[in-house]
Amino acid sequence: MTHLSNTMTAHQLQPDKWVDLYADYLFNYAVARVSNAEIAKDLVQETFFAGLNSAKNYKGDAAERTWLIAILKRKVIDHYRKINSNKGKAEVRINYNASSDSDGDWLEEQVADPYSKLENAAMENAELGLAIQECISKLPRKQSLVFTMKTIQGISTEDICNELGINPSNLWVMIHRARTALMGCLNQNWY
Repeated sequence: MTHLSNTMTAHQLQPDKWVDLYADYLFNYAVARVSNAEIAKDLVQETFFAGLNSAKNYKGDAAERTWLIAILKRKVIDHYRKINSNKGKAEVRINYNASSDSDGDWLEEQVADPYSKLENAAMENAELGLAIQECISKLPRKQSLVFTMKTIQGISTEDICNELGINPSNLWVMIHRARTALMGCLNQNWY
């Protein structure tokens, strides 16, 4: 019985500590992506509300902060969808089919949800992860490096440009080309 209660507490959220433990981290994450302190504050608040509303779905597979960041990422994406800004399109939208302007072009809608209750979700996520890595390995070396640094590692545009000796325009062109090639590869080998 003791072992069971220890396991259950490991999977429980502590929303009463979220503000103290995570507010600054979440705010810094949000403000770096929306460049507006007030909007960032609102997004963090929306993240906390969404976390409370979906707490029953928390399985403990991810750390509490990681789970909250995943929620915040979706809030940032939703923010850009609402305002339909060029920055949102450049940083969030990945348009793989130039002739299509449908909602299905959003990467987050095409990737299996890690919190899904579907029985095959974990297997699909693992397979998709391998497919993405395989497709990244087929990119030209510099495109692969830039895409990995920016999209996967989250390194700032300025730091990448300084390290690789490129300008921001070149960086975004390489990322766009990498995304286009990745989606073509994933469409062919996964979807």
